Amino acid sequence: MTSFAEKARAATLKMRELFPPTPLQRNDFLSDRFGAEILLKREDLAPVRSYKLRGAFNAMHKVLAVKPDQGLFVCASAGNHAQGVAFVCRHFGVKGVIFMPVTTPQQKIYKTRSFGGDAIEIRLTGDYFDDTLTEAKAWCAREGGHFLAPFDDADVIEGQASVIVEVLDEIDPPDLVILPVGGGGLSAGVSRYLAETAPMVGLRYVEPAGGASLTAAVAAGRPVTLSKVDSFVDGAAVARIGDLPFAALSQVAPADVLRAPEDRICTTILDMLNIEGIVLEPAGALSIDALPDLANQIRGRRVVCVTSGGNFDFERLPDVKERAQRFLGVKKYLILRLAQRPGALRDFLDLLGPEDDIARFEYMKKSSRNFGSVLLGIETTDAANFDALFARLEAKGFVFTDITRDETLAEFVI
Repeated sequence: MTSFAEKARAATLKMRELFPPTPLQRNDFLSDRFGAEILLKREDLAPVRSYKLRGAFNAMHKVLAVKPDQGLFVCASAGNHAQGVAFVCRHFGVKGVIFMPVTTPQQKIYKTRSFGGDAIEIRLTGDYFDDTLTEAKAWCAREGGHFLAPFDDADVIEGQASVIVEVLDEIDPPDLVILPVGGGGLSAGVSRYLAETAPMVGLRYVEPAGGASLTAAVAAGRPVTLSKVDSFVDGAAVARIGDLPFAALSQVAPADVLRAPEDRICTTILDMLNIEGIVLEPAGALSIDALPDLANQIRGRRVVCVTSGGNFDFERLPDVKERAQRFLGVKKYLILRLAQRPGALRDFLDLLGPEDDIARFEYMKKSSRNFGSVLLGIETTDAANFDALFARLEAKGFVFTDITRDETLAEFVI
């Protein structure tokens, strides 16, 4: 019987007809920062700017090898899987029907259509992905198409393993590989390949804090469905890890699974964009975002971070910046009780420090005969400046509430 590693290597060789290996690059900025040799496996530079192309290609190739007359493939996706399937349908000359939620950004619809061309049809249905998935599977059953799952498929997992095949073709086994986790296809493929070929390599798995499906599955000993998922890291915010991926990850130690806060991921996205000129989507930044949590473990070692995707919609950049500033503590939102008298606003402004800047000022309502409520957004250059500002406000008798970390109130008001 052919081993998983042999099948993954064969899949990698077959992939060369579609695209060359993605770069494995030493990153000096990160290496100097953490006192380690940090190598980035740049899946954000794949033809569809994510590793999803690999699994889609391998799965479709294997189906067509057995059923060459299978001319229809179906998938449900709002992002990278859709683009990978579209690209591969065009390559093999088969028809693809791609179901996407009605709420999918136009940029992603456009990219999917451009990759697939005349080979694909896009159907927008459902406000939420679960509705889209249900409709896609029902349509597929009626029309006789082959459904290409994004991660819960043995051939997809085998194809995603080509990421680590390419790494080990280029360098000796590293000390540690850091993997982003969503549905688990990439992490399962890489883990299985290393278990057979280089078991000495350490592995760490990183998932968004608001979609920690692997953490929940490891704790329960089986895949479980999260009751709530933060969709910000849309490429990895999965409510339930796949059954097949978890079969490969069931022995993972809880300490090896890290959870990345969504707001901190935003700081990583901005660092890589502003300092390195590397565009990463939130899921693509996960492995790098985990480095501070591993700083004591990686010093002096060789570490590979898989940057899994670069499909970033720049319309999201203001939100990313906002979340990063709030995480770093250099931007806060206050509700200030302000006296209804001449000079009250000037009294407040006089208390601002030289590095404090008002980014938002909104008179909300008159709360009593003599006072009103003001929503303030304040930016500064150092988080410590807020401690000094708050002390001055309290000393002068100003009443205020910091709502920056009050998720419900901040979402409603801001």
